Amino acid sequence: MQYADIAIAVLGVLGVASLWDLLSGRRGFGGAVLVAAVGAACGAFLAIRVFGVSAFGDWLWVAWALAASAATLLAYTLFRSKR
Repeated sequence: MQYADIAIAVLGVLGVASLWDLLSGRRGFGGAVLVAAVGAACGAFLAIRVFGVSAFGDWLWVAWALAASAATLLAYTLFRSKR
């Protein structure tokens, strides 16, 4: 159970992306997963390296990653090109 937090973060990102894909119904699941994963990586980086509020042994970075994933999907929806 050493890497349970990473597995939960990956499953959470997949869940956020699938929920966004179901609610928006626009681009497809692959694009949603890509945007959500990039957002989650940025959120984890911010929590661990920039602000120093968590470490990989803690669970707080998972919440930061999921929040950043949802924020990135929201920003993607708002600012994507509308061709």
